[in-house]
Amino acid sequence: MELAHSLLLNEEALAQITEAKRPVFIFEWLRFLDKVLVAANKTDVKEKQKKLVEQLTGLISSSPGPPTRKLLAKNLAALYSIGDTFTVFQTLDKCNDIIRNKDDTAAYLPTKLAAVACVGAFYEKMGRMLGSAFPETVNNLLKSLKSAESQGRSEILMSLQKVLNGLGGAAASCHRDIYKNARSLLTDRSMAVRCAVAKCLLELQNEAVFMWTAELENIATLCFKALENSNYGVRVAVSKLLGTVMATALMPKQATVMRQNVKRATFDEVLELMATGFLRGGSGFLKSGGEMLKVGGSVNREVRVGVTQAYVVFVTTLGGQWLERSFATFLSHVLDLVSHPRATQTHVEAVYSRRCVSFILRATVGSLLGEKAQIAAAKEICQAIGKQMKAVEAVVNDTSGENKSGAADIAASQHVMVCALQELGSLVQSLNATASPLIQEASIGLLETVTSVLLHPSMAARLAAAWCLRCVAVALPFQLTPFLDRCAERLNSLKTSPEAVSGYSFAMAALLGGVHQCPLGIPHAKGKMVVSIAEDLLRTAAQNSRLSLQRTQAGWLLLGALMTLGPSVVRYHLPKMLLLWRNVFPRSLKELEAEKARGDSFTWQVTLEGRAGALCAMRSFVAHCPELLTEDVIRKLMTPIECAMTMMSHIPSVIKAHGAHLKASAAMVRLRLYDILALLPPKTYEGSFNALLRELVAEFTLTDNSANTTTSLLRSLCHYDDSVLLGSWLQETDHKSIEDQLQPNSASGSGALEHDPSSIYLRIPAGEAVPGPLPLGVSVIDASVALFGVVFPHVSFKHRLQMLDHFAECVKQAKGVRQQAVQLNIFTAVLSALKGLAENKSTLGPEEVRKSALTLVMGALDNPNPILRCAAGEALGRMAQVVGEATFIARMAQYSFDKLKSARDVVSRTGHSLALGCLHRYVGGIGSGQHLKTSVSILLALAQDGTSSEVQTWSLHSLALIVDSSGPMYRGYVEPTLSLVLTLLLTVPPSHTEVHQCLGRCLGAIITTVGPELQGNGATISTIRSSCLVGCAITQDHSDSLVQAAAISCLQQLHMFAPRHVNLSSLVPSLCVHLCSSHLLLRRAAVACLRQLAQREAAEVCEYAMSLAKNSGDKESSGTNVSPFAPGASSRSDIHCRHQGVNITETGLEGLLFGMLDRETDRKLCSDIHDTLGHMLSSLAIEKLSHWLMLCKDVLAASSDMSTAAPLSSGKDEEFEKKDEMDDDTMFTTLGEEDKSKPFVAPRWATRVFAADCLCRIINLCENADQAHFDLALARSAKLRNPTNDLLVLHLSDLIRMAFMAATDHSNQLRMAGLQALEDIIKKFASVPEPEFPGHVILEQYQANVGAALRPAFSQDTPSDIIAKACQVCSTWIGSGVVSDLSDLRRVHNLLVSSLDKVQAGKGSSSQLYRESATTMEKLAVLKAWAEVYVVAMNIKKEAESKPKRAIKNTDDDDDDDSTIDELPPDSLITLVQPELPILSRLWLAALKDYALLTLPAEFASQLPPDGGAFYTPETIDTARLHYRNSWAPILHAVALWLNSTGFTCSESAEAAAISALQKRSIPVNLSQASGATPSAKSLAEINKDRMHLILGVSIQFLCSPRPEEPVEHVTACLQALHTLLDSPYARIHIAEDQLIGVELLSVLHRLLLTWNPPSVQLLVTGVVQQIVRAAQDYLQEKRNTLRCMTILPTILFLIARILKDTAIKSADNQVPPPVSAALQGIKSIVTLSMAKTEDTQKQWTALIRSTLACILEYSQPEDSVPVPDEVSMLTAIALFLWSAGSEIIGVQSLQNGCICRFKNALNSCDPWVQAKCYQLLLSVFQHSNRALSTPYIHSLAPIVVEKLKAVERNRPGSSTELLAVQEGIKVLETLVALGEEQNRVQLLALLVPTLISYLLDENSFASASTASKDLHEFALQNLMHIGPLYPHAFKTVMGAAPELKVRLETAVRASQASKAKVATRQPAPTVHSAPTIKLKTSFF
Repeated sequence: MELAHSLLLNEEALAQITEAKRPVFIFEWLRFLDKVLVAANKTDVKEKQKKLVEQLTGLISSSPGPPTRKLLAKNLAALYSIGDTFTVFQTLDKCNDIIRNKDDTAAYLPTKLAAVACVGAFYEKMGRMLGSAFPETVNNLLKSLKSAESQGRSEILMSLQKVLNGLGGAAASCHRDIYKNARSLLTDRSMAVRCAVAKCLLELQNEAVFMWTAELENIATLCFKALENSNYGVRVAVSKLLGTVMATALMPKQATVMRQNVKRATFDEVLELMATGFLRGGSGFLKSGGEMLKVGGSVNREVRVGVTQAYVVFVTTLGGQWLERSFATFLSHVLDLVSHPRATQTHVEAVYSRRCVSFILRATVGSLLGEKAQIAAAKEICQAIGKQMKAVEAVVNDTSGENKSGAADIAASQHVMVCALQELGSLVQSLNATASPLIQEASIGLLETVTSVLLHPSMAARLAAAWCLRCVAVALPFQLTPFLDRCAERLNSLKTSPEAVSGYSFAMAALLGGVHQCPLGIPHAKGKMVVSIAEDLLRTAAQNSRLSLQRTQAGWLLLGALMTLGPSVVRYHLPKMLLLWRNVFPRSLKELEAEKARGDSFTWQVTLEGRAGALCAMRSFVAHCPELLTEDVIRKLMTPIECAMTMMSHIPSVIKAHGAHLKASAAMVRLRLYDILALLPPKTYEGSFNALLRELVAEFTLTDNSANTTTSLLRSLCHYDDSVLLGSWLQETDHKSIEDQLQPNSASGSGALEHDPSSIYLRIPAGEAVPGPLPLGVSVIDASVALFGVVFPHVSFKHRLQMLDHFAECVKQAKGVRQQAVQLNIFTAVLSALKGLAENKSTLGPEEVRKSALTLVMGALDNPNPILRCAAGEALGRMAQVVGEATFIARMAQYSFDKLKSARDVVSRTGHSLALGCLHRYVGGIGSGQHLKTSVSILLALAQDGTSSEVQTWSLHSLALIVDSSGPMYRGYVEPTLSLVLTLLLTVPPSHTEVHQCLGRCLGAIITTVGPELQGNGATISTIRSSCLVGCAITQDHSDSLVQAAAISCLQQLHMFAPRHVNLSSLVPSLCVHLCSSHLLLRRAAVACLRQLAQREAAEVCEYAMSLAKNSGDKESSGTNVSPFAPGASSRSDIHCRHQGVNITETGLEGLLFGMLDRETDRKLCSDIHDTLGHMLSSLAIEKLSHWLMLCKDVLAASSDMSTAAPLSSGKDEEFEKKDEMDDDTMFTTLGEEDKSKPFVAPRWATRVFAADCLCRIINLCENADQAHFDLALARSAKLRNPTNDLLVLHLSDLIRMAFMAATDHSNQLRMAGLQALEDIIKKFASVPEPEFPGHVILEQYQANVGAALRPAFSQDTPSDIIAKACQVCSTWIGSGVVSDLSDLRRVHNLLVSSLDKVQAGKGSSSQLYRESATTMEKLAVLKAWAEVYVVAMNIKKEAESKPKRAIKNTDDDDDDDSTIDELPPDSLITLVQPELPILSRLWLAALKDYALLTLPAEFASQLPPDGGAFYTPETIDTARLHYRNSWAPILHAVALWLNSTGFTCSESAEAAAISALQKRSIPVNLSQASGATPSAKSLAEINKDRMHLILGVSIQFLCSPRPEEPVEHVTACLQALHTLLDSPYARIHIAEDQLIGVELLSVLHRLLLTWNPPSVQLLVTGVVQQIVRAAQDYLQEKRNTLRCMTILPTILFLIARILKDTAIKSADNQVPPPVSAALQGIKSIVTLSMAKTEDTQKQWTALIRSTLACILEYSQPEDSVPVPDEVSMLTAIALFLWSAGSEIIGVQSLQNGCICRFKNALNSCDPWVQAKCYQLLLSVFQHSNRALSTPYIHSLAPIVVEKLKAVERNRPGSSTELLAVQEGIKVLETLVALGEEQNRVQLLALLVPTLISYLLDENSFASASTASKDLHEFALQNLMHIGPLYPHAFKTVMGAAPELKVRLETAVRASQASKAKVATRQPAPTVHSAPTIKLKTSFF
């Protein structure tokens, strides 16, 4: 194209191509010109202007099509505004002449329309420049408006709109004329014209004051009339006009008000006018055909829906702040609408009106108000409810009956209540946890108000209140359990009030239904409570007839609701339920028969309601607990169900007998029955098929039903793609909830809770705000149709044939409207059956069945009702699918071909063309290949039928289906199809939007078919590609949003296949504009396309979007785009930018998307926005870090306060003068400031949560990008090198601030996200050093922030999941090593300590708000956190121990202290953990034990403890498993460390002692059930064995197959635990002894090594393997040694004994010969060897040791013949045996006697040296730790010692050796005193003290005594002085008993003091050493 043209049209090339291709060629030139003109050189343009104008004006008269004329006009106007304007008036005149031309032929029309378009474009572009000519132009246009046909009328009105836009106030003189001419066309029969008028008048009202003053009422009336019989497009356009005019009347623009003295309308007047439309509608024209099917109401529904939309436009235009100020008035007005009798004439009308009012409230309050304002609105709604309720109570309590209108008031009030409560519920639910102030402020009384409505006389109001409570509980789950308890309590106390029974049971059912939305659930016991209440209600139902009905309904409703809690709860109540169900129905046929004759109409009503209720509860059971549906249970369920089926046939006679009012109850029974049967496998009720099918067929063929009720399922059974034919795309608009009312089938949009109370506990279908079950009549038919589809595939062919024939008969019998209804129902049933067959992969049946079905279907293909034709086409396709035979398909296709060739009427042409499309859709390209050519040629011909747009629509739709399903087979037909599509796009009038939509679909299908080929460069492909691009351009420029959406998806496809050829620079800005469209489908398409583009080219997308922001800025300043509301502009530019242009600011597309998240509620759209932002973030966040962090920060920083924006500072002019001197930065900030002066809605909580998630993603992205992001020094140098470098670490304070804001928010989800972000920040930045302070890390300065963010999470009312997360963050923070200040560490540590106290409180103690597994989660999180902290603490300790110790400074000099003040000593962390270890270790072991039990395979379920484990209850076992799975690994590691550090020596009893010490902290330690064993029941060895088995079992079980999604930390923790464990000798021996375990562990580790790649894991595995191998080696070594030893040991021992005997000879100087010391050393080594560890060597060993000792005893016996043995050496040897070998070896009586005998001999020896050594050795024996060994020796030898020492008094020592002997003896005695028990202390001292005192000398004898004697005196005195203070009490007692001793002691003390004073001048005498003066050369101890 670019080659073919310069600026001018290449006329030679044009002449050469065929006639057919010329329009495309011209269009492409105009497109090219449109792009080039803007960028071209002005002089260039001026040179060629004359020729260009000629060419362009020439085209006007060449009959251009709609897109061409639009572009042509645009180019001409652009040309004049860029080039010279000399000839513009000539061209204008030329156009006016064409418009005046009287030629009315169809051929001339395009020329006229082109001229009209040009005029509009001129004025829009050049406005006042053409001012002089405008009156003539306007008159000219208005004149031709009168005579024009519809296309002309639309085009002229659009031009007038542009004229008005271009001229602004300057066109005032023509305003009235335009208004008069245009207004009558608002009721034009062409919808396109109505839309055009509405848009034209909307433009006019900007300047024409009279429209919203004098003409206000007329405008309103006109709009109401325009809404009658309107379509969706008209409703949108007219409601926009009406709403805007009303808003302007209320708040006019200042500019216009200043020009003329205007009387403003009051709020009441405006609302009154709007209400007229809502309540009275227009002026009752004839009802349209669509209306006939419905009950003709006096209010026209289209008007009501249109006015509803207008209300929303009205409020949106006035803005959020206005709504906030006037909410009370507005609310009362809107609620009054629905209490007006005209709005609620019939029940269905009332429901419709309620829907409308709810829509108004949701669309305004829901999106215009910020969270704070929404809370205020909720308060207002509460007050309104309270006021209504008071009025109701007054009527109810008014017994006098004076209030005549009371009943009517109550009836009206119920609708007000429903609307108010629904909005309140929706508000609270959207606010989520942010709504907590509403509950907490008692003054609001929300709960009281809502619960008061539970007693409202009307069921609808009660249900609405129950629903509202459910919303509150789901938003604030901590309220769920208290609500339930409260309702239960009120139900019990108000048992006698029917309303209370009904209301409170609704509330309980609703709350139970909400539990599945609360992840933390409710306590298990609540299920029991519900069952007992329900049972009680059912049991007492018969006692009081006034309450029978309510109690019956309530009881079953509660049981149905209970089922939603799922199998874990229901399992426990199932037997009881089965019994209840069985008892509701008669037991036998006999009883059934007998029942018919009994009872009056009331008992029958209660009975039927009861059975319906029971069936409903069954259905709920089957739906919510499929796991419990065993064959046995199904069999038991079938008994009552079969009974119900039999009962169905009896009911007609019962109704006949007792009156028609039972019909509803009977219908309810049928509905419930159909519902449950549809959920059960059809095999289970095969026997009852005949009876059942009779019922079903009678149901939907309306056999016993005089009303013409139709099913609502037909649309959902037709294909989604057929929405263009059915108009069901309305389901995809923002107005879905009200547009539903206007759909043609009955009851559409009339869903309401009161139609089926059970829906209050069911899950709401996706995308609906409130459950809306359809009226009973429709629901029963729907259920019968659905069940028919389930049963049909299982029915015999014979019966299928009968039914199909019967259907044909039914259709034939019925007439008129009834026939339509019956036919719709039958078709839905047939579709349902065919769908069932396809899903079951079964066939339709033999020829006659097919024939019958075919006749039925073919007959409907020519039905005048489009829905039926659509259904027939669908059925035909489905039949072809299930029959699947080529001949059958060929027959069907041929039939349609013949029909299409001959038929001329629209109906059969549309029906049969769809039939072709459906055939292809269901049998695909392969099955229908041979018909492809014929199908395509026929459909292409039909698509050119310009006389009927309907035929074009249906044929193009079918063509699209064929292209889609044929795939590559269609390749040969692409060119002709494309050329047809282009031709039609260029010629079909834009008002035929359906045709354009189908053309868009065809284009998309073609692009997909050609696919990747589109990248090629061949000539044909280039042509195809450019055709596709032209097609996209035309559809993109269409005015209808659905067509634009189709264009976007076409471009999206093209971009996928040929990205280079899609021009993003024009596509992206257009998508951004669509993001603000008021059409949901268009916004969806735009976001879906952006999502795809952002995946590949995020940077370009953002750049092009920003260009839009820059351009819009230019426009603003140039003043062309003056906002229609100058003064109110700020309030108008409120968040609904959808009504203005695009709204991209400096935050770019990202900012706009974040903003959309706050407004959009559509799930698909929001998820696409999340994805798009995600793709953009992944590609751009690192390059534009500051930008993205600011985005997140702005979103997170948004407090819910709307008025945060500060008004602008001083006058604007100074600002602008200052602008020049400012630098860039400040310029940007001021831009932002200006923007902020406009109020905006702060981001809502869900958006803030998303922003917090984005923050975490940014941190992760940076981690994978560049290390400098986490290194301050690197980052700073990078920033210096290049200031554009942006690194994460430089934003740390922002990161912390954002995480802090999120973690301390109201919203729980946001708190979770904030804590997660905090954890990520700590993990990533913990080790980043602070360059300015070496040895410190950069996070240290944020210690306070982290602490402050964590503290609120540990408050009393925090939900378990948040506490669990917070514990995780705590342990990460403590373990990160950042905290340098002990007090800061303590603060965080205390949070964990307080949580630990909670854990110990045991299972049932805390007041339970949530499911028990929530407590499990919380407790395990705490234990996991402690485990992680302990692991870190131990690692720090280990590192500190392995480092070389620094020289310890002298602690006295304080100068050096400040250098170390910040650094925590390495053991500080372990000292914090240490005190808790005794408790923690038990809890950890208990948790591991639980985990081990829970990982057992299902077949061991019976072995689990019946009352649960330490931390889980048996009911919540499934949810608990997950929590254990998350926390076991660190706990395992901690337990291994603990066991290793205590060396397996800590038994349960030792821990119990430690725990009792902890109990001083007043914590109840409830662990007896936790450890699962009573203390002291097992020996330490057994306990340790169990612990080893537990740890190894858990590890092996996990490591043998860790799931791939398992975090690698679990694997490493488990391996580290094993490694640590195997560090301890005990474990090594254990694993070496039990070879099976070792081998098993090795094979598991081998597999792990092969399957897990991370090197860290592989290193750990090899480490553990080394440990195991080393353990095995040591063990083998040991075993070998032992065996060797046992062979040579006897020899060695014999030698040692002989050496002793031969060398231990007594010598004079008491020297020990070397052989003796060697022999003694040998004894010590051998006796202490660990040989005795193995079982088999034990006996040998014991025998050897004993015989050796016996030998030595024998040798030491003094004999006459040999030299005297050295007693001391022999005694030493004996003592060595006693010391080293246990009492169990040498505690034998004979040996013991021998040993004691040797000691006695030595004591009695006359050698003081022998005595002294004997005393020393005895001392060591007496002190032996094993009392069993030492006691016999003490008993035998102590008396001898005492005797010997007493004798010293008479025989004082003469030499130092003798003195030594006495001293050693006294030491023994003192030791005995110390060893003695407290109660024996006095007796023992009574031995020691007198002995010592007896050693004292009196003064006289002291002087003459020998040195040794004096020394003895000193020694005794010193010892006495030492003993007195040691045992004061006992000492006194002894002294008191013997006064003579006392005197002697005192005398000695005095003398000693006196002599000390005397000798003070001399050197003191040396004191006697207590150590022996003579030592053994070798010390053996």
